[in-house]
Amino acid sequence: MQAKYKKKLINHLHRIAGQIQGIERMVEANKYCVDVITQSLAVEKSLQGFNADLLENHLTEHVPHQFMHGQSAKAVKEMVKIYKIKN
Repeated sequence: MQAKYKKKLINHLHRIAGQIQGIERMVEANKYCVDVITQSLAVEKSLQGFNADLLENHLTEHVPHQFMHGQSAKAVKEMVKIYKIKN
């Protein structure tokens, strides 16, 4: 993993962990459902950003390597898998 992505991804995960802890506190405190949902949706958005950065790292670091070393079918299969999970 490229260092610039690793640092960014770790920061993402710390932020997401804090958001999850905040949601847990909201549920424990019986906060208004719409407020909890709003925070939950913010976590989803944060995870989307995390996934986008991780995919960018994969596409710039691993996929070119796979294509250069005769593993293009594997690279394509992995991308299709991600696409299917996402959709």
